[in-house]
Amino acid sequence: MDNTKQAILIIEDDKFLRDLLAKKLTQEGYKISEAIDGEEGFKKIKEEKPILVLLDLILPGIDGFEVLSRMKNSPELSKIPVMVLSNLGQVEDVERVRKLGVADYIVKAHFTPNEIVDKIKSVLK
Repeated sequence: MDNTKQAILIIEDDKFLRDLLAKKLTQEGYKISEAIDGEEGFKKIKEEKPILVLLDLILPGIDGFEVLSRMKNSPELSKIPVMVLSNLGQVEDVERVRKLGVADYIVKAHFTPNEIVDKIKSVLK
């Protein structure tokens, strides 16, 4: 698969985590695109059609749930795999995004950046 054509889009308002993941994924040969809020993130999803979206749920402006439901309502965008990265570990939050068809749900506190990268690779296989 040619990683040069499309990027992984990281929608995350935490600069430290965003930079860390971008660095790790760049080292793995992926192209990275970044957004710091839901509005910008959704715009980039439409424009760039990334191969994968890493999505935080708690974002300034429109939240991750809204980004997901907008993607789900678009035949073109609903095929893009989404991995949710969140501090929300409650069962109802997990269920809510699972219903919106995410590829994976990662509670930030439970995984190291390396483990997150491994999960991304397995989703993209």
